[in-house]
Amino acid sequence: MNTPGINSVSQMVKPFEIKASAPTHTPYEAQKSFSSVLKQSIANLNETQFQSDEMTKKLALGENVDLHQVMITSQKASITLQATMEVRNKVIEAYQEMMRMQV
Repeated sequence: MNTPGINSVSQMVKPFEIKASAPTHTPYEAQKSFSSVLKQSIANLNETQFQSDEMTKKLALGENVDLHQVMITSQKASITLQATMEVRNKVIEAYQEMMRMQV
């Protein structure tokens, strides 16, 4: 007997089977990938902060800039910085936890 519930479960399991057979990465490749993601994230944070500073300067100089655009850019920069700090805190916490492990 073929029921729709069983078919949907088997379709959900198939992606996991594919992932399990995916090739593994060497520690060097994983480290390189992590460092590139980290560098890209920091560059994105820096760009967001730079845009916020530029919009604020333009507003202060009296250039034709909408106040709401300045506020939106400022909030984006603030949220990006907060998210980055939270990720940093979690990474440090994970590192400290690993250092407390006994081998």
